[in-house]
Amino acid sequence: MANPANIRTKPRKGVIGRLLRMLFGYFPVLAPVTVVGILFSSAVSSIPALFQQRIIAIIEKWVESGDWLSAKAEIMPLIAILIVLYVLSILLMIADQLILAYVTQGFLCKMRKTMFDHMQDLPIRYFDTHRAGDIMSYYTNDIDTMRQLVSQSLPQILRSGVIIATVLSIMIWYCGWLTLLILLGVVAMVLVSKKFGGGSAKFFRRQQQSMGKAEGYVQEIMNGQKVVKVFCREEEAKADFERLNEALCEDSFKAHAYANTLGPVIGNIGNVLYVLVAIVGGALLLSGAPNFSLSGLPISISIIVPFLNMAKQFTGNVNNLSQQINSIVMGMAGADRVFSLIDEEPEKDEGYVTLVNTKVHDDGSIEETAEHTGHWAWKHPHGDGTTTYTPLAGDVRLTDVDFSYDGEKQVLTDVTVYAEPGQKVAFVGATGAGKTTITNLINRFYDIADGKIRYDGININKIKKADLRRSLGIVLQDTSLFSGTVLENIRYGRLDATDEECMEAAKLAGADDFITRLPEGYSTELTNNGANLSQGQRQLIAIARAAVADPPVLIMDEATSSIDTRTEAIVSRGMDSLMEGRTVFVIAHRLSTVMNSDVIMVLDHGRIIERGSHDKLIAERGTYYQLYTGAFELE
Repeated sequence: MANPANIRTKPRKGVIGRLLRMLFGYFPVLAPVTVVGILFSSAVSSIPALFQQRIIAIIEKWVESGDWLSAKAEIMPLIAILIVLYVLSILLMIADQLILAYVTQGFLCKMRKTMFDHMQDLPIRYFDTHRAGDIMSYYTNDIDTMRQLVSQSLPQILRSGVIIATVLSIMIWYCGWLTLLILLGVVAMVLVSKKFGGGSAKFFRRQQQSMGKAEGYVQEIMNGQKVVKVFCREEEAKADFERLNEALCEDSFKAHAYANTLGPVIGNIGNVLYVLVAIVGGALLLSGAPNFSLSGLPISISIIVPFLNMAKQFTGNVNNLSQQINSIVMGMAGADRVFSLIDEEPEKDEGYVTLVNTKVHDDGSIEETAEHTGHWAWKHPHGDGTTTYTPLAGDVRLTDVDFSYDGEKQVLTDVTVYAEPGQKVAFVGATGAGKTTITNLINRFYDIADGKIRYDGININKIKKADLRRSLGIVLQDTSLFSGTVLENIRYGRLDATDEECMEAAKLAGADDFITRLPEGYSTELTNNGANLSQGQRQLIAIARAAVADPPVLIMDEATSSIDTRTEAIVSRGMDSLMEGRTVFVIAHRLSTVMNSDVIMVLDHGRIIERGSHDKLIAERGTYYQLYTGAFELE
């Protein structure tokens, strides 16, 4: 299968080093303690081989001399030391596992927090270009592979590495010839591991990418299940998922085929090596060949028997290392994807003008205050050290604005809009004409390519984004409700709002009537984006949420698109009260909702082709007139 262009098969450089630095950075004390504990417990578990040789040598001496009492006096202290070492090893391993579990889960907890916190700082562009399911895969599959890497693979590598080094030292001490034989076998193991491990790494990275795509598609279909059924597209959905699932299956199969073949091959090399050590050791013993060792001891049964155990322990731990290749590669692939999210460029904010609470004195002067007064002003520090306060009025002006999402296709061209405080400005046009794009630019979800946008006379690039958005209320066409009560969802617009203020906002939006008829009224729990409510009811709650925020500028992006005609009449009365005294931008297909606007702007392919009041545009008999009379319909 061809490698899709958007799947990266090569990892970022230094992934494992970065992972370890973050691990030690989160736990500067416990992480090193864990490592030391693993190293010490592993070393302790390897030392008994020294005592085994001594015990066997004593037994050989006893067999030859028949002096059991003397042999017993020498053996018992050694056995006691062995028991102490084994008990100590067990206790250290238990302590290791407890600390390791704490460090691992704590690290992953902070890792998820780091990811989520960073995600909140990403620009809207990122979420517009990435599937929600693929993003969720970072928090599930990729984090889980990192858990296996940190909690299992890395400790096992440390453990096996220490045991290999310790056992190798003991083997060199006892017999250099047999050690050389084992090292030759290890070279064969390493070559095999390199061959199989290198082949699986590429496919494990592709597996993680494919898994994210498959999960993204599943979430997309789950959210659009009604649409799938209405248009009878179940078979097409199955076919599309089958394609993604087969790609995932193929990548997973190739990755695990390499990794799962490695274990048996390495294991059998170890078995062959065990037999060779027995044969060569026996031959050396029978031939009376001189021993080549640091200990200077001659080759004997007391060396060959523990040497066989050490050979098994040595090759077994080499095999354990090879078995971790699967988890290591998967963990590195998961860490690579997680780091790709963390490395995403956060939303830039070079603004320095902030929104502050103020008191207005009788002489007209403005004083900043920490109290919530309901009066707001833009705090504008200047280079000469002075600070000016501009009352928040809601004067929004776009001048000669050009914009493109991708830098190639022009979405807005030479757009000029003047919205004075308290005015209602409506945008009308076909889908894709640029209506919603204008409101996205006012919110600074995207930045303009050319032109100026000023808010109360201040270039919005100078205003901190959080303060800019705090002064704006928005009701989107697609409502988003959160798990919690109806009251909590309304309060989301202003977290310090009282219950009474939330209920007043609901009445203003025309939502109070249906909310009071819910089983638990305002305490009714909402789940799954308000699935237990109708689309119109969800929209009303979203309008109430904007109302409780009480912003000077309000953006209504098809806010009544999902409300029936009767409900629209109820909402319109509340909306008129909500809009009073505010600057309002309205995007609507229903011309009945924009007729009373101060200014109506007709957009076509990113340009404003008509502007004026309803009566003025009707008199001009242009595009708006044709839309109103039904001679022309919006697409």
